[in-house]
Amino acid sequence: MSRNPPPPAAAPPRRAAHVVIPTDWTPEQALAVFELLDQLRDTVATLYLNPMQTLLEQQQGRTANAIAIAPDRREAAGDDPAF
Repeated sequence: MSRNPPPPAAAPPRRAAHVVIPTDWTPEQALAVFELLDQLRDTVATLYLNPMQTLLEQQQGRTANAIAIAPDRREAAGDDPAF
């Protein structure tokens, strides 16, 4: 007697994650979290900066040249101050 294969498992529902940050951290705890996030950002940037920039350019319909020129145009128009 042959058996029918079991149906595929349903994918878990997608949920938005909400981060609850305690309001009673000590300055040392807050600094530790801040430093961890800073290191995480730096590591992700080291590994993925070029692909992320390419993706952002594609999503925004821009080229690398347009991004390089944009700050000069904004400053000339007086929209954003230069940093």
